Amino acid sequence: MQRINYNLNSLLGEHVKIVSKDEQYVRRALHKSLCFEEYQFLLKTVRMIGVSDKFKQIIDYFKVPEKETPAGFEITYAMKENQVLEIDLLRNISYDKNGEKRATKFIFSADTANPYEVEPIKHLIGNLTCNPGIIYDLFINNPKANVGNKFKNRTEVMQEIGNILGPGCDISVEVNNPFADFNQILEEAEEFKEMLSEHRVVIKVPHTGPVNNTNVEQLLKGDKKLDTRYNQGSTADYLHGHNLALKLHEHGYRVNYTLMFEPWQTGMALQAKPYFINSFVRQRMGVTTYINGMLQAYEKTYDDRFLQTLKSFMMDWDFLSSQDTDIDLRAVEKIARETIAYRKINEKEGFDGMDGVRHNLRMLRNSNLPDTRLIICSIEGSRNYAELDKLLAEKEFEDMVDRVVITTEPNYLAEYTSAPQIVTYQRRFMNAANGEK
Repeated sequence: MQRINYNLNSLLGEHVKIVSKDEQYVRRALHKSLCFEEYQFLLKTVRMIGVSDKFKQIIDYFKVPEKETPAGFEITYAMKENQVLEIDLLRNISYDKNGEKRATKFIFSADTANPYEVEPIKHLIGNLTCNPGIIYDLFINNPKANVGNKFKNRTEVMQEIGNILGPGCDISVEVNNPFADFNQILEEAEEFKEMLSEHRVVIKVPHTGPVNNTNVEQLLKGDKKLDTRYNQGSTADYLHGHNLALKLHEHGYRVNYTLMFEPWQTGMALQAKPYFINSFVRQRMGVTTYINGMLQAYEKTYDDRFLQTLKSFMMDWDFLSSQDTDIDLRAVEKIARETIAYRKINEKEGFDGMDGVRHNLRMLRNSNLPDTRLIICSIEGSRNYAELDKLLAEKEFEDMVDRVVITTEPNYLAEYTSAPQIVTYQRRFMNAANGEK
């Protein structure tokens, strides 16, 4: 027997009408499919179909074509008094226009502030992330990227990106100074909300570690090294970002809690009720591989020069502070070995550099934050994306794939649409088309 399709439009007739003042809005969502049981229930229960005030506000703001609902919103229903079925729109970047789900459960994202890079990928992503380094260093102050110096400031850049992306993408923007007065930060967030709309804007808040509004000056002058080791700060400093994220959450903002390099950061980060948490991959994997190589060289030779090299490396990468110049090499070896053991690079769990991703997905699964997603970021090189792609097919995480957002520079992501044999076959096809053998 052929399956019979039902939708909201199937309900309309003598007994079910559209709320007259809502008709132009209701018509946008009548295509939504119903199973037979839903159809039977609603036919007996509903007398009128209308839309919420939020539905109208979203449609009017984004100005989508007639008979459509915008991308980035799930179509939902609620039974109201007097047997009115009210249609609503719920922000959910897993959905494309007209309440249809995106092609994959996981979502791609662009890690850029370059409008020229955003344009070719805009229809394929559900999120964009940027930070001051991306906005200023990689775009505004980069003459090769900011062609003709067209864009003068962050506002111009983000406004253009918002115009390009349309309603379906969340846009994560990081505050310029996480140590500023909260009212100043809130004003900055409100400017982004006005520019991008409350439906798209996500405020990025960074972990601050031992950095505070006083010693941050050390990162801007001289050798730009901090005199406090990453794990020797104060409680107030370590939790500054958490409390800032919570405050913004309480003011109604979705928060992207960023700079998560170690799995041990995740549990407390989730207490800040973020919309996004992060797993940084590239730098962590590169650093781990280097430390592991130096330790293996030392184990074969017991030559302290390898530990001396490790010491310099660890100072460069902030495992050690500017006050650790005289640290004993045995202490350096201990830190290195603990790092390698924790990151499991010599085990199946972490040989691919994805141990942090696996940990964060497990933590997210066991949280009480069903709408929080994991952004997997800072990926590049020949291994990172390929290993991540395989991880997403692992059976253990099949229930968590819809909580994953993959973000990287658009060009790097685009590279992984290709393969060597594409050139081989295009050579064959194009020569055949030209009549050659």
